Amino acid sequence: QVKLVESGGGLVQAGGSLRLSCAVSGRTYDMGWFRQAPGKDREFVACITWMGGSTYYSDSVKGRFTISRDNAKNTLDLQMNSLKLEDTAVYSCVAGAQKYTPWSFTDIRHFGSWGQGTQVTVSS
Repeated sequence: QVKLVESGGGLVQAGGSLRLSCAVSGRTYDMGWFRQAPGKDREFVACITWMGGSTYYSDSVKGRFTISRDNAKNTLDLQMNSLKLEDTAVYSCVAGAQKYTPWSFTDIRHFGSWGQGTQVTVSS
């Protein structure tokens, strides 16, 4: 069974940086981050594949966020730079328990597990 625990959220001024971490237990494949802002649908943020470690980002965070994973330490990180007000959301770590699924990695159904989430608030 996969367990994911996020940390590192908080309050930051626009233009600042935060680093989110996710402690992972259990066997996982593709991993990523999703976020949900108040009153909005959950949206894909970033993904890192289990094979080759390829990374993918939503257009809204590309060039500002960096996803990384350390398989030896069983952690997944999200470095967030140049934060904007619109980045305010609850960020959740997600992990896939299967090598392949019918869904794209931008669809949360590709991932079988997710954490409780950590709040990121960007202020002006």
